[in-house]
Amino acid sequence: MVARGGESLVGEFSALRGHLLSVVYRLTGSVADAEDAVQEAWLRLSTLPATRREEIRDLRAWATTVVSRIALDRLRSATARRESYIGEWLPEPIVTPLGAPAADDPLDAVVRDDGVRMAAMVVLDTLTPQQRVAFVLHDVFDVPFSEIADLLGCTPAAARQHSSRGRRAVAEADPPPRADPAEQRAVLDEFVTALTNGDLSALTELLHPEVSLTGDSDGKGRTARRVMTGADTLVRFVAGLLRRYRPGFLDTARPVLVNGDVGLHLPAEPGGDGYRALDEHVQAVVVRHGRIVALYDVVNPDKLTHVPR
Repeated sequence: MVARGGESLVGEFSALRGHLLSVVYRLTGSVADAEDAVQEAWLRLSTLPATRREEIRDLRAWATTVVSRIALDRLRSATARRESYIGEWLPEPIVTPLGAPAADDPLDAVVRDDGVRMAAMVVLDTLTPQQRVAFVLHDVFDVPFSEIADLLGCTPAAARQHSSRGRRAVAEADPPPRADPAEQRAVLDEFVTALTNGDLSALTELLHPEVSLTGDSDGKGRTARRVMTGADTLVRFVAGLLRRYRPGFLDTARPVLVNGDVGLHLPAEPGGDGYRALDEHVQAVVVRHGRIVALYDVVNPDKLTHVPR
């Protein structure tokens, strides 16, 4: 057993921060929940009597279990909140600079993982809390089923079944893999150019015939209330937007990374002269074979509190 205290304890726990944030974010889809859970785990660890801390043989395993319990409570609460949520529900986006060197922020390390891209996180949101916890903890972080069973309050066999069902649902959904960054950036540039010029023909060429647009606002901003599917449908929708917002409203849009993939951040802009005010948006763009296959538009201000501006 190794005595833990002072700077040694701080350093050992800090080294786990990126891992723990990744665990909770995958389980809840919330940056705020991830940061809160990691902070709570630190408080529990730092206030343990020295003798109890020395009994922890594997700090990574101990901390993973603690944040997973917290995440499970948050996940169940979020599932209940969705019953009264207005419109579609999307994960809270992790927005990082495009083209900047890797920062020391642990979230920058989290988004490098292919499994937290927005398309993959949306699939995780379709699972039950039990399936999500069992699948993520076992398949991604190699947590034994015996520990997952203790966490879920079920048998190891039931935990294994939850994981299997989650794995099957993810496989059947087949979320698009992360495209090459250069390809993503080229498509994003063409997308912005087409929108800026109002070139609906060029826009149509960029969109996959079965492209989808999912908006998230909870009634606190303007976006699509329901999932929109099909290139023609989206082009008509965009044409309407171009008429309703002030000319040049895209001039302040900046390319960013959203969960590690290219996207756009549109700051809020005032309206006037018959034009609507523009809400703040974070849009994730999913590219496959040179075309946009999905757009995720987060407008709910409660999910944009961590956006660097």
